[in-house]
Amino acid sequence: MKTFFTFLSLAWAGIVVAQHQEIGEKPGTYKGNNLQIADTASILNAFKKGTIQGHFRYFFMNTINEGGLSDYFANAVGGGLKFETAIYHRLQIGISGFYVFNIGSTKLSNIDPITNQSNRYEIGLFDIENPNNHKDIDRLEELYLNYHWKTGHIGFGRLLLNTPFINLQDGRMRPTGVEGLTIDTKLGNKTRFQAGWLWNISPRSTTKWYGIGESIGLYPQGVNTSGIKSDYAGNLRTKNVFFLGTNSQFYKWLNVQLGDLYVDEVLNSAFVQVEAKKTFNDQQSMTVGAQFIRQDAVEYGGNKDQSKTYMDQDSHSMVFGGKVEYKHKKSTFSVNYTRITADGRYLMPREWGRDPFYTFMPRERNEGFGDVHALVVKYNRPFPKSRLKIGLSAGYFDMPDVKNVALNKYGMPSYFQANADIRYSFTKILEGLDAQLLVISKFNNGNYYDNYRYIINKTNMIQFDLVLNYHF
Repeated sequence: MKTFFTFLSLAWAGIVVAQHQEIGEKPGTYKGNNLQIADTASILNAFKKGTIQGHFRYFFMNTINEGGLSDYFANAVGGGLKFETAIYHRLQIGISGFYVFNIGSTKLSNIDPITNQSNRYEIGLFDIENPNNHKDIDRLEELYLNYHWKTGHIGFGRLLLNTPFINLQDGRMRPTGVEGLTIDTKLGNKTRFQAGWLWNISPRSTTKWYGIGESIGLYPQGVNTSGIKSDYAGNLRTKNVFFLGTNSQFYKWLNVQLGDLYVDEVLNSAFVQVEAKKTFNDQQSMTVGAQFIRQDAVEYGGNKDQSKTYMDQDSHSMVFGGKVEYKHKKSTFSVNYTRITADGRYLMPREWGRDPFYTFMPRERNEGFGDVHALVVKYNRPFPKSRLKIGLSAGYFDMPDVKNVALNKYGMPSYFQANADIRYSFTKILEGLDAQLLVISKFNNGNYYDNYRYIINKTNMIQFDLVLNYHF
């Protein structure tokens, strides 16, 4: 605890420029030259005039838990290349792959002797299915064929996707990838439309590709609504995911997002987000936003045997959210709120993406819970001349009691969280290199009944992340 409180103040002094992209943005994992070249005269020219992009990444992570609970650290380094052809008769091929090495860490397969709990964070830098694998960690990440037209494209194959429910969640070494058929296009001048049919997913922190049902349960499963350890891993029959969404800028001041995700034989999630912006002058504006999510179990929620299902039969959940954001010159300040009602748990496979809530903060999620109140304040300030971004984020999360298993899947007590993040972009000889220091602190505000399995890697902890990215 001494180390925890020594560094606690640092977490209240920085920013939150999260390691993930904002949901809805086009994936930008590779940031090099991706110039779209017009149709070429031959297939050979399409390959010769293609583009190559690269990404090298170093990630140091160190989690310090309370008292005698286990602490962890890890050093990961990796790199990848992406090749994309020029367009030939509206067709384009892309391929990318990435490798990761563990160059020094605590033994991530070790179990904490006090709580009998395993590592939660550092293991995600590598292969969660083989924590002792330090070298052979690689993945064919993208392999796709795109068909282009003036306002959009259809993609087929292994892709990167960024939607409210399935997204990159790239706060480790590599993001989540999907395999399927997708469309991304404009409808008129005001609306962007996305839709897709997915049949395989490669979650973050894995090296393989899995069927839809197989991909659910690779991460810790928590307990079911009866308090028994969940047993849906390998027991879900679903093979397909369908999604669609629109993002409409009706006026300069009004943006509306609609979305729906249908997981065959498991669940359906509907998403609505409305944001209205008032511009006072060229230096000041205010945005007010609202979110709503409704979830319903489909058929048996994944398995007729309810001890092996993902979502209880006939159950549902609802989420309401809001934000007020004020921008003045380069500074942005927002107050954000999320309410998950007591109707049931909000459920979405953690293997597929992070929460779309306004109150999301890196290194924790509110998926798997019901009867939640979350309040988060955020402040961001870039300094373009110094190539620096700084800010802060702090939140309080009022959770159901850890013994209320019907609404608390992962045994998470109420907690405070504060994140600090500093980013710097290099120039001249080091152009393309970005550095990030992220500090996360979480501390308990709920009854944990003197059982430290509700504490370790959850609250009363601090984490340091140092990330170096080089894009070319």
